[in-house]
Amino acid sequence: MSPSKTIRRLEVVSPVPADIDIANSVEPFPIAAIAEDLNLGSKHYDLYGKYKAKVLLSVLDDLQGSEDGYYVVVGGISPTPLGEGKSTTTVGLCQALGAFLDKKVVTCLRQPSQGPTFGIKGGAAGGGYSQVIPMDEFNLHLTGDIHAITAANNLLAAAIDTRIFHEASQSDKALFNRLCPPNKEGKRTFANVMFRRLQKLGISKTNPDELTPDEVKRFVRLDIDPDSITWRRVMDVNDRFLRKITVGQGPEEKGMIRETGFDIAVASEIMAVLALTTSLAEMRERLGRMVIGNSNAGEPITADDLGVGGALTVLMKDAINPTLMQTLEGTPVLVHAGPFANIAHGNSSIVADKIALKLVGKGGFVVTEAGFGSDIGTEKFMNIKCRYSGLVPQCAIIVATIRALKMHGGGPEVVAGKPLDRAYITENVALVEAGCVNLSRHISNTKAYGVNVVVAINKFATDTDAEMNAVRTAALAAGAFDAVVCTHHAHGGKGAVDLGTAVQRACESQSQTLNFLYPLDIGIKEKIEAIAKSYGASGVEYSEQAEKQIKMYSKQGFSGLPICMAKTQYSFSHIPSQKGAPSGFVLPIRDVRASIGAGFIYPLVGTMSTMPGLPTRPCFFDIDIDIATGKVLGLS
Repeated sequence: MSPSKTIRRLEVVSPVPADIDIANSVEPFPIAAIAEDLNLGSKHYDLYGKYKAKVLLSVLDDLQGSEDGYYVVVGGISPTPLGEGKSTTTVGLCQALGAFLDKKVVTCLRQPSQGPTFGIKGGAAGGGYSQVIPMDEFNLHLTGDIHAITAANNLLAAAIDTRIFHEASQSDKALFNRLCPPNKEGKRTFANVMFRRLQKLGISKTNPDELTPDEVKRFVRLDIDPDSITWRRVMDVNDRFLRKITVGQGPEEKGMIRETGFDIAVASEIMAVLALTTSLAEMRERLGRMVIGNSNAGEPITADDLGVGGALTVLMKDAINPTLMQTLEGTPVLVHAGPFANIAHGNSSIVADKIALKLVGKGGFVVTEAGFGSDIGTEKFMNIKCRYSGLVPQCAIIVATIRALKMHGGGPEVVAGKPLDRAYITENVALVEAGCVNLSRHISNTKAYGVNVVVAINKFATDTDAEMNAVRTAALAAGAFDAVVCTHHAHGGKGAVDLGTAVQRACESQSQTLNFLYPLDIGIKEKIEAIAKSYGASGVEYSEQAEKQIKMYSKQGFSGLPICMAKTQYSFSHIPSQKGAPSGFVLPIRDVRASIGAGFIYPLVGTMSTMPGLPTRPCFFDIDIDIATGKVLGLS
């Protein structure tokens, strides 16, 4: 393999400076140079400034006959509120593979929501000397994909309320005249999208004037049951006061008042559609079949019934193309889609992974991150993402930290924004060993999919050799292929070379098999219970609402979809304070909803919220701009 022209050697300093200071100290390569290193011609991408480009899906057609590289997914143990460095490990590993081990590599990451960026967690570009740059652009607007999702989501929300409003105030004839108005010659035509509803109704006529009065009524009246509407408006800001709102209070809305609410933008089903689609044509179909609620007769109402599926696709036509960026050490990154892992499926897009696997080719590596702990992100990667992509990973990484293992071993509570207790910064091997029950369960659960598991021990300055040796011993005893100490935060790719070597060995010794946790042809409850069992639950308890929804979705023909659990990331159970590896608990399913366009059923476990709130001291206190240089300050 010819050496990369865009590899950069970092001059690291200690102590490690702030993330934004490191990011601002490095001048990125022109993105055209990163593209050239991947053998991407100018016809394969559109530039978005000097340091970002949208990679076009046509590259898949041009590389159709090429072999795929190795496929690696990065998950983690159940985290503290501070995060355990999965993004940092993902980036550091790729810097090691590309800049030190001379491998073709592409990092595939989610686009971060601005909710956590300005809220508690901060950005998601990695950290220290393992980051994606320009870091400020990565964490903020990027190339506008989340804004496109917000616009599309809210267009559909407006279409729903408007349709109810107009149906309530007009006769069948008046509705028909407005939906299919005659032209100057008095001739009516159907808009193309209307044929989708006609087909659903079993009406094969193509001339509006040939419809019978009954067919006109069925065509124009969606008869949406307001109480059944599951589609909510979204915005990419943590705003707890929008969780429950009332719409339609204006005098011109004629009393059409109903309760609804806002979700965070990355919880929109449109984000999940973007992440799980495989082509523009398939995205059009998925967007059109999104279900927003039911008619009063109990029939599912879709975006295409509302006539908006095509318009949604137009708003998303550029968002379907992944964004090409780079790491601090000049290795390529594809950033695409950003569904949360606790309230959605938590993985970057299928199209980004497919493009990357072709670009690196045989012997190369694609490393993608799955959100939060392996019980959430990796489980959904395997059972949802890999089902739809047909791709099979060779290796799964589980990121662990000494502080998180101490917490799971019975250490004091870890609270974002507060100093760590002394227990976390002084040696306590017994506490680490006690917490390894959490790691062990993540290893056994992940191994069950048929992949080799490598544990990445993300080292902090206060961690001791004895503590890290205890983790390695426990990981190997639990069946890990290897367990490696990493210092990529402090040293960049050089600090993850041993991890890169372990991952290479794990991939080379792995067969192309993937064992799903459950088959699709069993009932919704059986699938939920299979996942609950992997958490350590002894059973599942369904609320009356959940029972009702499961019965309805089964009747509507949606029981064959995979399951996407909306659950806390802080514990295997539904109770965040239950650390370690709890077992014997009963998992409560509060509600069950469906993302039919995305292609999954999602049960809500416990009290999960789809709109986060801001803490007393959000990250935005530290964010500002240098008015002399225009550089962003304080992003983390």
